[in-house]
Amino acid sequence: MFTLLYQHPDFLVINKHPGVSVHKDDNDQPLLAEIARQTGDEKLYLIHRLDKMTSGLLLLGRNREAAALLSANFANRNVEKYYLAIGSKKPKKKQGVVIGDMTRSRRSSWKLETTRENPAITQFFSTAAGQGRRLFLCKPHTGKTHQIRVALRSVGSGITGDDIYGSEAADRGYLHAYALCFPYQGTMRQFVCLPEQGELWALPETQQALADWQQPWTLDWPVLPGKKA
Repeated sequence: MFTLLYQHPDFLVINKHPGVSVHKDDNDQPLLAEIARQTGDEKLYLIHRLDKMTSGLLLLGRNREAAALLSANFANRNVEKYYLAIGSKKPKKKQGVVIGDMTRSRRSSWKLETTRENPAITQFFSTAAGQGRRLFLCKPHTGKTHQIRVALRSVGSGITGDDIYGSEAADRGYLHAYALCFPYQGTMRQFVCLPEQGELWALPETQQALADWQQPWTLDWPVLPGKKA
């Protein structure tokens, strides 16, 4: 279900495996229960969420006070999040910013609108991923449901293996929470977790791009609307 990456007295960082839910099921959270069993924690606090198909970095509080501080970082947008994705088609543009309101669509899906009243904002780069696919590095500035999945669909490259927004089946949904940066107790904490599960991550072109993106916070990101370059 997960790999434990880092233990702090106040929080844990794990690599959640793909296909594992972080949501409560009949008031039970099997993932948190299993982590607590391994670490000996009586109670763990979920600071943020990942979709079931998404693998990668997940932050958990080990006590109520730490959880409140860490949750406030997310609420106040003091956290930098970076995701990797593999899309099935060449996007309309190789890099840029996707911005727009998100509204509910059919079934459990969402769609991107042209309005910007309370928009989802996502910066992205893309490069060749082998076999005609594209590798994306995404930096969301908001935390909307399915935000990156909808953003990449909107630029014409639904995520490979995404059964809602994608156009290609695969051994998993190719979305991975790659890096997290956040302040805690006066120190900026930085975590990076390479994707492991999924055959497409191992292709040579993808591996080369990942070597160039080892510190995503240092890259020259596309300029956000209203900000100077």
